Amino acid sequence: MPLTVLNVAYPLAPVSPSTAGGAEQIVSILDEALVGAGHRSLVLACAGSRCRGTLLTIPAPEGQLEGRAHEIACQHYREMIRLALARFPIDVVHLHGIDALQYLPEWGTPVVITLHLPPSWYAAEMFRLNRPNTQLVCVSKSQASRCPRGTRTRVIANGIRLEDFWPSQSKSDYVVAIGRICPEKGFHLALDAATEAGIDMVLAGTVFPYSAHENYFHDEIQPRLTQRHRFVGAVDLDQKRDLLAGARCLLTPSLVEETSSLVAMEAMACGTPVVAFDCGALPELVEHGHTGFLVHSLSEMCDAIAIVTELRVTDCREYAERRFSSNRMTAEYFSLYEKLVTSQVRAAS
Repeated sequence: MPLTVLNVAYPLAPVSPSTAGGAEQIVSILDEALVGAGHRSLVLACAGSRCRGTLLTIPAPEGQLEGRAHEIACQHYREMIRLALARFPIDVVHLHGIDALQYLPEWGTPVVITLHLPPSWYAAEMFRLNRPNTQLVCVSKSQASRCPRGTRTRVIANGIRLEDFWPSQSKSDYVVAIGRICPEKGFHLALDAATEAGIDMVLAGTVFPYSAHENYFHDEIQPRLTQRHRFVGAVDLDQKRDLLAGARCLLTPSLVEETSSLVAMEAMACGTPVVAFDCGALPELVEHGHTGFLVHSLSEMCDAIAIVTELRVTDCREYAERRFSSNRMTAEYFSLYEKLVTSQVRAAS
């Protein structure tokens, strides 16, 4: 049966296929899949977002994305969700923000909350919800294992649009790192590894206007940029695909336990191996010695850069096709939506 689903993004980050944030990309994929399957897709996000369905927006934040700006955005979200529920016959509300508790709808409509970030970053109340017909979703087994004991979660692993990425047999002699430019991503270590390995590096991503992010870029990234290492800022889909397809490998030196990594999936879909720290969900994504290397130190990352050319482009692409299709992910979410709607109908009868 056709459904009406309201996907609610984090209020301070725009939604589009090329947004730096993984959660925003997942919202974009779900929106496109809902429309393609004949469902009605509503997306609530800040101004500047793009979607295939009906876009509901709040004003884009100005200046620093902290304190008062976040409070105002959450106030806007609470009102917009209330108006959307009154205006549209919404079957499911799907929340994606770390701050979802601040605009969680009152009981009445089924809710899905996808936890895109490490469980320890969320308020403890998130794992004690007694709201009926509400489902927490983790994006990896690793993430689910770190939720508080007794938490009822479902795992739906992230996926990517495989058709947006394709491999190249012609590799250039550089490594690449892509993502939000912030301390926990550890990109300064990627630059150090590239320097020690004697190879060029391209770093792409967005420096969002948080003071910690800006200070990190100024103090740790800029001093490491040389004639051999470039920061190219935010990239669109075509630019990202070209960077990934041409690179010797993708470096993922995260200093936190990543819950997933869309860019690692995208790299492998481009036939490019991934060299990542062995933590969080990365061991679930990278097959050591086949589609990349899992390392434990800067020196091991340097060693991996030297031998990663031994891995095959075709192996990476075939692995991505088996594991990372967004079609599998969206089918699992659609099944969950239908289960919650059915449960709601039964409870009301």
